[in-house]
Amino acid sequence: MSETVLWEVEAGVATITLNRPERRNALNFEAYDALERALRRAVTDDDVRCVIVTGADPAFCSGDDVREIMAAPRPAAERPASPVVRHRPTPAAMAALECDKPMIAAVNGPAMGWGMELALYADIRIASERASFAELFIKRGLVCDVGGFYRLPQIVGPAKAAELLFTGDPIDAAEAARIGLVREVAPHGELLARARELAGRIAVNPPLALRYMKEGLRRGTYGDPRELGGWAIETIRRLMQTEDHKEGVASFLEKRAPVFHGR
Repeated sequence: MSETVLWEVEAGVATITLNRPERRNALNFEAYDALERALRRAVTDDDVRCVIVTGADPAFCSGDDVREIMAAPRPAAERPASPVVRHRPTPAAMAALECDKPMIAAVNGPAMGWGMELALYADIRIASERASFAELFIKRGLVCDVGGFYRLPQIVGPAKAAELLFTGDPIDAAEAARIGLVREVAPHGELLARARELAGRIAVNPPLALRYMKEGLRRGTYGDPRELGGWAIETIRRLMQTEDHKEGVASFLEKRAPVFHGR
């Protein structure tokens, strides 16, 4: 396991910790790959009956590492040559959605952009009082990944999901609890203990029944995410070629308000 993502198993509960605190746990390519591998490992490890995903303080996950992923030059060969190209969903997203064991997000700080997406992939979210959430993609001239389209409307309702996606505005932990995004808000120092207590109550139940229970919930509530996830990635890659996206990245790096022109 990479040092960017830590793995620990105790009493049937796997804890996956994003571990780039100096970058507020922003995900670069290495971290995305390590996160995918950790989530796949949770599925195949018979000692794991429940999964907790969290971040090393001070953040849960600030999303993509803008400097390494968005601002880095892309070779021409990596750019989509045609609007009919079909892309696979984000591998780490699918690893989270296909994890057949109950998953709890212990959101210990800001969950921004793909960090909020990661929290959405969990079955249950518990937030520290220091947590905040934002679907920041619109601020970068992009659309969200599959989580915002696939999970968010079911969790908070279509109108609230539209507001969060269209504005990109952040909400604090109290508002997240009010709209049903998180199960509870815990004092920061008690967050992991609360998550582990809940995970322990889940993990003592019969493993096969737990997995089928989760599959039944997925089928009844969400459906199949693969087509939607592929469309989201295709659209993101197309939008990454626009002037508005480049302005969104530049304004973030230059710490100024962006000016968008629809190009």
